[in-house]
Amino acid sequence: MGNHVYFSPGDDCVNHIIDLINEAYNHLDICVFTISDDRITRAIVDAMKNGVEVRIISDNFKVLDIGSDVEDLSRVGIPTKVDTTDNHMYHKFCVVDKKIVLTGSYNWTRSAALYNQENVISTDDELVVEKFLTEFEKLWLTCEQLQLDSE
Repeated sequence: MGNHVYFSPGDDCVNHIIDLINEAYNHLDICVFTISDDRITRAIVDAMKNGVEVRIISDNFKVLDIGSDVEDLSRVGIPTKVDTTDNHMYHKFCVVDKKIVLTGSYNWTRSAALYNQENVISTDDELVVEKFLTEFEKLWLTCEQLQLDSE
């Protein structure tokens, strides 16, 4: 795997995110401020349907945005938690199979690919992966289960 770096605007970042999601075999831990790019959403749902254990942490304020796919992902059965503090959970990272980390400034939105100057980096460095897994687990314990309207 090694290290990979991509920049937007353009589709390099989103394509790399989708490629890593598609490569997941067992686990996909996603901790992002928001998800509204349908291409990424489709890849996440496909991963779940292919038996990958997916967990999502997002920001409670961004869940309510027009175009946000976070509730839809929860509705299809993906365990989803949100930060309910007055502060924002502004992370943008994903851990694939507990072996690869993808992170960077890139928002998982269509605007990021079309207009914004953003970046992603992925690495299989064991120390980096371990640190991000630890952060994910800490947030998973402290964030609250997303409550959907029908509940």
